[in-house]
This record gives sequence, structure tokens and C-alpha cells, in this order.
Amino acid sequence: MNLKTLISLTITLFCLLSQHCLASSQNIQAGLCPKGLDTLPILQNGRLKPLYVHAKETFSLLGIKIKGPLTPTQTYCLLSLEGLKVPNDLNLQTPIQHIKLREFLELKDDQKTISFKSLLKKAEKLRIKLVKMKEDTSEKKAFQKVFNKVHLYNSIRTANDWTLFDKDKKDGVTWPVLGSYLTEKRVKATFENYPSENPIVKTILLTKTDYIQKLGDQYLVEYHFVKADLPFWCLILSLVTLASMTLFRKKVGVVLIFSSATFLLQLAMMILRIYISGRAPITNMYETVFFSGFGCLALGLFIGHLKKEKVFVFIGVGYNILTLLMINFADGMLNEQISPLVPVLRDNFWLSTHVTTIIVSYGALAMSWVLGNSILVKKCFFGITKEEEKYLSEKVYTCLKWGTILLAAGVILGGVWADYSWGRFWGWDPKETWSLIVLCIYMAILHGRSTSWIPTKRFIPLVSGAFMSVIMAWFGVNYILASGLHSYGFSEGGAIFIGSFFAFQTIFLIFATLKTKNYDYA
Repeated sequence: MNLKTLISLTITLFCLLSQHCLASSQNIQAGLCPKGLDTLPILQNGRLKPLYVHAKETFSLLGIKIKGPLTPTQTYCLLSLEGLKVPNDLNLQTPIQHIKLREFLELKDDQKTISFKSLLKKAEKLRIKLVKMKEDTSEKKAFQKVFNKVHLYNSIRTANDWTLFDKDKKDGVTWPVLGSYLTEKRVKATFENYPSENPIVKTILLTKTDYIQKLGDQYLVEYHFVKADLPFWCLILSLVTLASMTLFRKKVGVVLIFSSATFLLQLAMMILRIYISGRAPITNMYETVFFSGFGCLALGLFIGHLKKEKVFVFIGVGYNILTLLMINFADGMLNEQISPLVPVLRDNFWLSTHVTTIIVSYGALAMSWVLGNSILVKKCFFGITKEEEKYLSEKVYTCLKWGTILLAAGVILGGVWADYSWGRFWGWDPKETWSLIVLCIYMAILHGRSTSWIPTKRFIPLVSGAFMSVIMAWFGVNYILASGLHSYGFSEGGAIFIGSFFAFQTIFLIFATLKTKNYDYA
């Protein structure tokens, strides 16, 4: 009797014993892949993590939205068991947006997605098409992306993407894939020892017991971390904080409680992510966006306390909300997955200090942008006195000074890191070049403001517009240029965000300039 036959027989027997024969197909599938698999330890791309986390991350990469009674883990499990001839009724879909790719896949106008089963049939045609594409265009990137998805999907369904802890090895570090671990011998032994349980599931679950007995359960911290969905609760608490600052302006204690709670919750989230990843949370776009919001909030609280001005706390909370909205809802642009670092980023003190300083500087400059745009909105639609405008412009100037000093320090530290990593202080890499451009822009604005070359009415629009250079250095280099030695930060899906931001900010500045050209102060 071979393994596949044994598996079929044991599934049937389990169905009879557990009375699943009277249940629906979905219930049978749920029984084959129970929720207990969520906490199963696996090793993927050099990193240990619970199966639930891996399943959730994998389906995010595939563009699959898991809906219905089955969890991400159950769906991933059923798809993996397909390689062992275990049937399922899954029909997983992925969105297709590029026009040329839609034409190639022969999708109808009203068809927004395509099933992976259909894509598998077209995999060879996709490969041939990619080979023929020589230029690195948006079309080729779209084809390459969907081809990578097909490859990953096929790896799962052939039971080659899921690893299990093998206690039989003396060193205890062997992690065979599911397809090779579930041998006839193992399944038979499990069936004999646990005749009333699904031998496949039990064989898999025993690896969790073996791992915990040998190495402990510290890896479960990530499971609870992901399940807690802290980014969402950080957003809710930040919104509550903003509301409290609006409703209880004169009650400083109430505002302080909520703002401190927001800061502490985000600090806890950051510490947990550091604990899980074993590094500073500053090595991908998701982490830098979160850290910039956190840094802005921290700076707002610090400067607000230093200057005894609540306005800094207000704008710190405001920008923090914008970043939390991004990490909660811009999942196509920001990937929350914790991945192993490329060698150049490992164990490098100068990297951590350089990136941390740069990102905090972006937070400070973002404060000047938020306040600058707020002044323009108030000036255009609600009216503002000359004294009030002068007062608020001084707060913008304060944020600008903090941001520019930190940015200059970050650029210098970046040169130290570059010498440590690549053997030169400066090489006109796109990221380096744009960081220098941003620094020059803000230094020019600061100089013009301090020497009165730039009047207040021109200072605020310049500050608001200057933040577009930050967006270009921060996002544009990664999402649009996608070249240079900082390749580890490249991502997809940000071009629309950048274009929309530039368009909105430019249109608003033109409108504000025309609206306030001959402004009569209240």
C-alpha cells in the first residue's frame, strides 16, 4: 500500500469515525485542517514563525483575500494537502490590473480577477512571453509579478512550501517540506498510536509538540502579536487622542493621558516587532512609515513639552494618524512581512543610527508640512489674523529646524555607513542624491527665513511644497526609480500614491496662492 492510497483510506475512515459523512464539504475540510495548526512552527526563508503568520503573509503576496468559514491557515493547509491527493473545493483568485496582461490572459471587461487554476494552465505561455520581453517596462514587471505568483501557488499546492520540524535528526535543525515529511511510515505509525484521530493532522501536530519540548515556545509571541492587530488599535487610539485634543482643549490632563497612551501602545508594538525580528524596525517601507509616525509623535510630545505648546502635540498626532492609515489600508503598497535582512544590513550599528535619524527627520519635516497645509486651509476657507499666521509660522520654523538638523546628521551617518558597507563615503546613488537634494532645499528655506529673504506669506507655501522632495527621496526612489545600491528597499504599488500626492499638493498650492494673492487679514 503506497502513501497516497493510505492517506485516502485514512481520510475516509476519519470521516466515518467522526461522523463527518453527514457534514458539508467545508466541515470536512475544516476537520482535515483544524485551527490548531495556527500555532505550528515552520521555517521559511531562514526565519521561524507560526503557520498562521506564514499563511497570512503568503496570501497577501498572492493577492488572495480569504473570506468565508475557512481561515488563512486552513486554506493554506488544504492547498498544501492537494499535493498529497487530498481533494478540496478551493477556487482562489488574484486581481489582474495591467491592460496588456489582461489581454494576454483573455479576461473580459467585467472580469477583475482570475483563478490560479486558470493561471497554471497558462504558466508556460507566461514564461515564454517573459523570455521574449527584453526591456524592463511596466508591462514586463506586471507579467513577472503574476508569473512569480503562479510559481509560489504551485509550490504550495505541491506540498513544497510548508516545512516541519524533524525530531529524528540528532542536530534538531532539519526542516523537511510537508511532502517529504509525511512518509508512509510516519502516517502508519500515527494511525496505529492514535486510531481515532486524523493521522495526517496528528502527524503534523506532533512536530509542534516535539519542537516546544526541545526549543521552547518563544516563537508564539509573533502569533499573538499578529492576532492582536496592534496597528489597528494604534489607529483607533490615535483618533481618540485627536478627538480628545479637540473636545477637551482646556483639560490638559485628559489630552496628556490619551496622547501618552497612544505613544506607549506604539512603543509596545515597536518593541514587540524588534523582539520578533531581532533588529531595528527600519529596514522596509512598512517599518519606515510606521517609525516616521511614531518618531513624529515622540517629537511632538517632546517639543510640545519643551516649548509648552500643545500645537506640536496636535500636529504630531495628526501626522501619526496619516501613517497609521497607510499601514492599515495600503497593504498593496506596504508589506508588513518580517523578512530576513540582506547581508549588508546585518549587524550594522551605523545602519540603525543612519536610518533612524533620517526617518525621525522625515517625521519632523512632516510636522512642518502638516502645520503648513493647515495654515493654508485656515487662510483660504476660515480666515486668519496676521498675528496668528506669524505665530503659527514660528512653529513651522521650529519643526523645520529640528527636521533639517536631523536630516543633515542622517546624511553624514549615511556616508559613514556607506564607507563601512561599500568602501566609499559617497557614490551619487539615487537615494544618496535625493537625500542631498532634500537637505539643500530645506537649508535654502531655513536660510531665506532666517535672513528675511522669504516673507511669511511665501514661507508657508514653500514649506508645504518642499515636502514633495521628501516623498520623492523616501518613496519615489524606491517605487519609481528602483535603481541603485539601496535595492533592498524596492517595492511595488506606490507609483499611484506618489502621483496622487504630487498632483494633490501641487493643485492645492496653486489654488492657495491664487486665493490668498491679495489677502485681507481678519
